[in-house]
Amino acid sequence: MGFRRHGPFQAGDQVQLTDPKNKRHTITLKEDGVFHTHKGAIPHSDLIGQPEGSVVRSSGGTQYLAFRHLLQDYTLAMPRGAAVIYPKDASMIVGMADVFPGARVIEAGVGSGALTCFLLRAVGPEGHVTSYERRQEFADVARKNVEKFYGGAMDSWRLVVGDLNESIDEIDVDRVILDMLAPWECVDAAAKALTPGGVICCYVATTTQMSKTVETIRDHGSFTEPHAWETLLRDWHVEGLAVRPDHRMIGHTGFLVTARRMADGVTPPPRRRRPKGTTEEL
Repeated sequence: MGFRRHGPFQAGDQVQLTDPKNKRHTITLKEDGVFHTHKGAIPHSDLIGQPEGSVVRSSGGTQYLAFRHLLQDYTLAMPRGAAVIYPKDASMIVGMADVFPGARVIEAGVGSGALTCFLLRAVGPEGHVTSYERRQEFADVARKNVEKFYGGAMDSWRLVVGDLNESIDEIDVDRVILDMLAPWECVDAAAKALTPGGVICCYVATTTQMSKTVETIRDHGSFTEPHAWETLLRDWHVEGLAVRPDHRMIGHTGFLVTARRMADGVTPPPRRRRPKGTTEEL
């Protein structure tokens, strides 16, 4: 299930209009619809039948560039119950946790559904995502956002309102993604659900949370040495010979911690540390 990703615009399509100041508006096309702005009105009929990348002009003379929105644009503009995971972090989760087509994924802490949209696209129609959310109001917002983006209910998605530790019923899953205040409380449940070789990935906001998560995964005994990092995103201004980094950037948004599930009964090899005062490996 999903809405059209290419071809001429049709009624029902979600279209992103961008003005000369790069301000973006998302509309859903209707046969008799009209988009109203302080810069004038644009009848939806001016867009229906036009190819992506067309330019339409409002009654006030302002030009708008029309495209179907990208997932990254949609997640930043979606209604929020809880804070959304930024596209830079969602992309890293999909990539660094190796979420592949056909994968079975558990997500705990669905928030507003932003990461869910990325995960569903990554696993494809042959995979499956189960999302656990403790708060009903967040789950309701996430369901609306996900179904709006994909054009309806998804057979590859199950949304469970409840605590992961109490509600989980899956085994042999490929990936477990934890986006919550205290992911260390769910490490044991994740270990029981994951197949050997599977990946746990935790998204946390503070260094205290990161440290607690790393130490809990490390002490559990079922995982490889956890890897912790963050991603910083900086745009560049390129105008002729004026090439410089932008003054503003998306800096810290959260930390990611990943580790792999080992086979049952296997003891992880002892970590080798560098002695204090030297860079020489033991």
